[in-house]
Amino acid sequence: MAAKTTPRLPARDRLLASADELFYAHGVNAVGIDRVIEHAGVAKASLYSAFGSKDELIRAYLLGRHTTWAARITEALEARYDTPRERLLGVFDVLGELFAEPSFRGCAFTNASAEAEPGSSVEEVAGEFRGWLHALFGELAGEAGATDPEQLARRLVLLYDGASTTAQMDHDPTVAADARAVAEMLVDGAVPAKGRSSAGRRRSPGGGL
Repeated sequence: MAAKTTPRLPARDRLLASADELFYAHGVNAVGIDRVIEHAGVAKASLYSAFGSKDELIRAYLLGRHTTWAARITEALEARYDTPRERLLGVFDVLGELFAEPSFRGCAFTNASAEAEPGSSVEEVAGEFRGWLHALFGELAGEAGATDPEQLARRLVLLYDGASTTAQMDHDPTVAADARAVAEMLVDGAVPAKGRSSAGRRRSPGGGL
């Protein structure tokens, strides 16, 4: 009986997977098209047929990062936490799990933006991600009872950014716990005592990611 073979991924998927790995690890400018093509094992024509240009491949890479991270955050918060306050703080728990991964190299959007030319697609996609991040914290802050959800969201995004940069530069995933502790103080200062929900119980990670 002949052994079963695993179907090979379409060229577009292989290109995107290679771009995701190489761009994140080495930077969008340092990695050339030829390197992505060789890594993916496809013909050069396949790249231009699927994406049209390197700029569009970078756009697709960042959009994929956004989609994956948004889904990971959303699923974890819904599965693990019982109260709005704990979901708000739980963002930093999920962030800590990301920091602990061996492949962590910082925020993909920060890294790509540092290399981007003004007006590039990187700025556009990074802007969409930043809008989502602010909206996420703003919505969670509102649900937690903050008197000024937008202000609390700005402060938590600042903390999120600082934790990400520190974890990358110092190679220390434990900074997420410190960021969570500071976030807790910010949340308690922004939510009136009478409006605070009980801390609730954190659910088992088994139902999460």
